[in-house]
Amino acid sequence: MAHAPVATRGAAAGHAATQVPGVAHAEQTSTGLGHRKLLMWTFLGSECMFFGSLIATYLVYRNQSLKGPFPDDIIDVPVTSVSTFVLLMSSLAMVLALNGIQRNMPRLGRFWTLMTAALGAVFLSFQVFEFDAFAREGLTPRTNLFGTTFFTLTGFHGAHVTLGVFLLLTMAFVFSRSRREQLGLVSAVAGFFMVDLAILAGSLGIIGPLEGIPSVVLAVAGVIAMLWGGYVLLGRPPAVTEVRGQSENLEITGLYWHFVDIVWIVIFTVVYLISANDGPPAGIAG
Repeated sequence: MAHAPVATRGAAAGHAATQVPGVAHAEQTSTGLGHRKLLMWTFLGSECMFFGSLIATYLVYRNQSLKGPFPDDIIDVPVTSVSTFVLLMSSLAMVLALNGIQRNMPRLGRFWTLMTAALGAVFLSFQVFEFDAFAREGLTPRTNLFGTTFFTLTGFHGAHVTLGVFLLLTMAFVFSRSRREQLGLVSAVAGFFMVDLAILAGSLGIIGPLEGIPSVVLAVAGVIAMLWGGYVLLGRPPAVTEVRGQSENLEITGLYWHFVDIVWIVIFTVVYLISANDGPPAGIAG
């Protein structure tokens, strides 16, 4: 009995010695979930009520606009189907990113995290293009009930996607510990958005001053920045050798991102598939 405390201390020391530095260990809670993960689930529950109220409002005022344009005048289901596919593929990239971090492969995890953010940014670009096209057709939040409910619902969803892209880029930055990797990451991300802006502003004519030669120059500069950033990120072994401790942070970010994707599936079904052929109410000329 006199030796039991010594053995206990020895076992505890052995247990501590086997712990891997930088790896987050399971948090003991009554719910079986970490406090931060439980907080995210609680937040997502409130978001369900928020988007549920917006979708319900859209349905209540569906087909109640007294003047056009109406959904059947401007909604382009094929184009939005492409953007929906892009957003759904970002969920797959999110899963691959988490798998890479859990397997302690920082370069792979960072690549798929950036890919998820890039696909989210492409989806936002589609949304900007759609909003601009609708405005050119005369539909704004002040035009009619359809415009008010449509822009409110899809606009808030776009804001959530924007926040998700920012969170993903932050996680990718966390996976890049050396100054060189961080500079490469900033260069690649900045180059991507420069090319994206050049396409929107130049080819689609959303920003007049950037049409023509300025958009080409912006696109070329963006490609160069992406190539240099990619060379820096892939040219050397990653500075971080242990990133599994960040897996819970990325998993929490992934919960938010998957939720945003699921909400869009509902919005796409309600707004673009069910309501795409809605015209003026009975007895009202369009």
